[in-house]
Amino acid sequence: MATGRTDPQRRERILAATLDLIADEGVAGVSHRKIAVRAGVPLGSMTYHFSGIDELLREAFTGFVDQIVAAFDVRLGQADSLEEAREAVTDVIHTLSEGPRRDLILTQELYTLAARRPEYRQLCQTWMRRSRGILERHFDAVTARQVDALIEGLTLHRALDDTPLDRELTRLAVTRITTAA
Repeated sequence: MATGRTDPQRRERILAATLDLIADEGVAGVSHRKIAVRAGVPLGSMTYHFSGIDELLREAFTGFVDQIVAAFDVRLGQADSLEEAREAVTDVIHTLSEGPRRDLILTQELYTLAARRPEYRQLCQTWMRRSRGILERHFDAVTARQVDALIEGLTLHRALDDTPLDRELTRLAVTRITTAA
């Protein structure tokens, strides 16, 4: 294995290994030793790159959130009309709920941390503000907040339900929320 000076991707590998370990064992299963083994780095690299496990978790989850928001932004950014925005939201719900279980697990692990710890709650609040900002390109602020909650709820329900809503029912739910009363 290369040394820190000749291994510029070491930090990124540690962050990726952290997320993979969380997805496999939950936050409770995370340790410097397990992450180092997974990342294929010396244990000392952990404290060289991160002041502690909390900094490592925050950075790993921040990177995860950034990836989710970027994908959300790309999909919603392609919408040029209300109907296209509704279809984009439907796509997001189905992509997230049918996508890698890893992402669903990481999201739920982050939410659990946020329920207990203010610094993770802040990360989730920032994520929600960013998502709503993207949605507000297509919907008013109140509707954007409702759509954001719908995305979260339907994604979770679709991912965990034995008989999840089909695409047409998802589209209907999105249309109902985004139609002015």
